[in-house]
Amino acid sequence: MKLIDGKVISAHIKQQVKAQVDELKAKGTEPCLAVIIVGDDFASRTYVNNKKRTCEEVGIKSLEFALPAETTQEELLELVEKLNADDNVNGILCQLPIPKHIDEKVILNAIKPEKDVDAFHPVNAGHIMIGDCVLKPCTPAGIMEMLKYEGIDVAGKNCVVIGRSNIVGKPMAMLLLAASGTVTVCHSRTQNLTEITRSADILVAAVGKAKFVTADMVKEGAVVIDVGMNRDEDGKRCGDVDFEAVKDKASHITPVPGGVGLMTVAMLMQNTVTAAESQNNRG
Repeated sequence: MKLIDGKVISAHIKQQVKAQVDELKAKGTEPCLAVIIVGDDFASRTYVNNKKRTCEEVGIKSLEFALPAETTQEELLELVEKLNADDNVNGILCQLPIPKHIDEKVILNAIKPEKDVDAFHPVNAGHIMIGDCVLKPCTPAGIMEMLKYEGIDVAGKNCVVIGRSNIVGKPMAMLLLAASGTVTVCHSRTQNLTEITRSADILVAAVGKAKFVTADMVKEGAVVIDVGMNRDEDGKRCGDVDFEAVKDKASHITPVPGGVGLMTVAMLMQNTVTAAESQNNRG
């Protein structure tokens, strides 16, 4: 079993991004990411701090807009429009979740597609679907980078994705398909789940249930990618995969923590630089 180390691979990506940032700065462009956080959700605050720290690491300018929980939808839209119009801002990210009285969809759809560094906008989702995307959703893109770094060829492989969210499951399936994998997407209504997952050469678990994937669900020698971030019965962080039970069956496996999560932030940096490059080339 080989551990796919998110720490090592994300450091490699960040190094590449830093070189791109230096190149852009030499041409007079400072890549800039604007992060909006509404309310004081503890997990969101942790994520935002992590993003700010990583921006600093790679040389991207970061702007933070921390709004109170009672911010209205109109006020939030006003801020998004202001950032859309600001040529010095290359990427806009609205940290989810946002308070219930604000329609998440309306806000995400208001962000200009070329500044949508999460790649959640329907225009970007459409580009992912037809296979010509500039900005890719950070978590699935990070997983593809992990596979590439480990020399795992997706072409012709049986790929099974558990989970059909717009953030991970669906775009993950599209990226695997674009790499010529044969893809099955499973979800809560899937029949014979174990039978399907056991046929997977590459298994991606993104269900949000602690230790959901057990050893009997995994084929001998499979590549197992764990997107989950949960707490187990002892309150310890764990993924969607029962790591201890599965690790001896897998040829490659990602740990939690120290796996996919680190890649998500690295790919956000990559998207910000990609956005800055394409906006400046067009200009």
